[in-house]
Amino acid sequence: MAEDSAASGPSAPTAPPRIEVPLEVVEPQTRNRLAGLFSMLVSLAMLVVVVFQFRDLSLDKVQGMIPTAIGFWLAFACYYLAGPASEWVIYRRLWGMPASGIGALLRKLVSNEILLGYLGEAQFYAWARSRLKFVTAPFGAIKDVTILSALVGNFATLAMLVWAWPLISSGMLGLEGRTVFISLGVVLVTSFAILLFRKKLFSLPKTDLWFVSVVHLLRIAAVVIFSAVMWHQVLPQVEVTLWIVMATLRMLVSRLPLLPNKDVVFAGIAVFLLGHDVEIAGLMTLMAVLLLVTHLAVGALFALLDLIDAEKVK
Repeated sequence: MAEDSAASGPSAPTAPPRIEVPLEVVEPQTRNRLAGLFSMLVSLAMLVVVVFQFRDLSLDKVQGMIPTAIGFWLAFACYYLAGPASEWVIYRRLWGMPASGIGALLRKLVSNEILLGYLGEAQFYAWARSRLKFVTAPFGAIKDVTILSALVGNFATLAMLVWAWPLISSGMLGLEGRTVFISLGVVLVTSFAILLFRKKLFSLPKTDLWFVSVVHLLRIAAVVIFSAVMWHQVLPQVEVTLWIVMATLRMLVSRLPLLPNKDVVFAGIAVFLLGHDVEIAGLMTLMAVLLLVTHLAVGALFALLDLIDAEKVK
């Protein structure tokens, strides 16, 4: 009887039915069109800059210095693609980004280099909104990836500064101790601020944040190694291991925020440590020109493709 009473009594509360949410939610058409329009305007601006830069570009100084060794060009291609390729790996994990996304990441790189810093991130955000479909806006992921790039770069800078401190403190490299200390302070303060407010700054899960950080660290190591291989191809009389040391110093100098004339400073360090005054100066000029020409060519190509493809965006 007790069992019958229990069976006839009020039933235990059941969980509410689960509402299935679609994996992809199409954003409003108006926002897609505005994002596509912004990306198109940046592409137009890039084409204008490319035309003016190519008009003023002079290759006379480096025409005879351009390497013919296939090893140099392979290393140069890997060096140039290290950033976009690493970001593609990141966004492939976060968004399932298709292979065509590498073009948008290359265009982001060029926009940052020849137009305005972080304009590339804004254009990439516009490209993502107009080309991909998301449950939520892609701003959070792009923000996290950008902040982590700066944070990992800061930690790498601190590690390189500790490693190179005997040379820097000796005064032989010509770096002012006051400037180095102030730059170190800026790096420490910005890194501490990011870590302090990390719960408010970051929106990705912890596992994704660690994945992004590791990829950024591998990208920094790849840039150092491919830089050394390139320079060794141009000046093979200098050992590649020594070029790795120089590439590390180059990255350190480039990341010290308050250091003026970074290229001049690094050229001075290279001449002091390696000698070969004329060859080092020529190498720095060659690399600067090759990077600029590559930026202009890549920027023109993908800006044109973006304009051609703009009408296909729905």
